[in-house]
Amino acid sequence: TFLPVLQRAIGFGSAFEGWTAREEEVVYRVLVPMTPPQGHTFHLERDTEEQRPGRNFRVRVQLECSCPREQQGANLLCFLHHPEEVRRRSRQPNLLDTLCTGAYLDVRKTARWLCQLVRAKWWRLPQSRSWRLVLLPSKRSCKLRLTNDQGSFRVKVLFGVRKGTSDIFVSSRPQGAHTPSTMWPETYTVAETKFFRHMARQAPQDSSHLKCLQLLAGWHRRYFVLQLSDILEQLRLSLEEKHLVHFIVGNQRLPEEISLPPDVRMAEPHNLLHYLAQDPAAHSQAMEAYLDLR
Repeated sequence: TFLPVLQRAIGFGSAFEGWTAREEEVVYRVLVPMTPPQGHTFHLERDTEEQRPGRNFRVRVQLECSCPREQQGANLLCFLHHPEEVRRRSRQPNLLDTLCTGAYLDVRKTARWLCQLVRAKWWRLPQSRSWRLVLLPSKRSCKLRLTNDQGSFRVKVLFGVRKGTSDIFVSSRPQGAHTPSTMWPETYTVAETKFFRHMARQAPQDSSHLKCLQLLAGWHRRYFVLQLSDILEQLRLSLEEKHLVHFIVGNQRLPEEISLPPDVRMAEPHNLLHYLAQDPAAHSQAMEAYLDLR
C-alpha cells in the first residue's frame, strides 16, 4: 500500500523495481520517473571517457520558451525570457537553481530535495496517523522506513530519466565507488522486469518453479538441480573466458513489447567481464568466489 502513498506525496508516477527480504524486514525498491517542469527540457549526454563500467550519461537541463503564442494579452511570462520576474512572482527558483550543478542535473541535490519533499508532505496524508516514517541516510536515493504496530519495511526510492518513450532509463543508482553527482548510469531494470513477466506468461500454469527464478519457469522439479548445475557450468566457462555478453544492450531478439532505443538495440554487445581481462587479481578472486558458490 505504500506505493500509491509515495506517488501522492511526491507528485510523480512510480515504477516498481522489486523487493527483497533482508533480516526479516522487506525492502522495496522503487524507480520514480522524472519529467521536466514547464519551461525546462532534459537532454541526455553520453559519457565518452569510459573510465567507469557500463553506459553512463549526464542530464543537461535547458530552459525553453513557454510564452503563450495563442493567448493574446495574457499576463504570462517564461523562465527563458523573464527569469527574474518569474522568480519574483512565483517566489520559486527554477530547476537550474535547485537541482543542478552548472547545467547538469545533480543526483545528490535531487535526492536531498526529494527527501525534504517527502518529509514535508507525509504528515498531510491519512496514512501518517498509523505509520511512522523515518528517513534514513543516503546520498543518491531517498531511503526510508515505515513502521506500525504490525511491523516495518524499508523503501529505497531511486529516480531516473526515461530515454525517449523506451523502457530504458538513466538512474540515480551508483556505478561503483565515488560516482560523480552529475553522472546517471543507464539502467535496464524496467526492460528486464517486462522480460521476466513475458517469460512467466509463457510458462505452464502447473509448472513448479521458484518465484525468484521465474526465468526457469516450466522446468519440472526433478530437473531443476540439473538445469541449475548447467547454469553454474556456463558461469564457469564465462569466468574462464572472461567474457559474458550483456543481456539487454545489443540484443535484437527481445520481444517487441520491450521498447529499446536504437542506440541500445543496435549497440555492440557489451562484455560484462571485460575488467577481468585487465586485472588478473580480480580474475583470481572471481574464480575463488565461483568455487565457494559451487
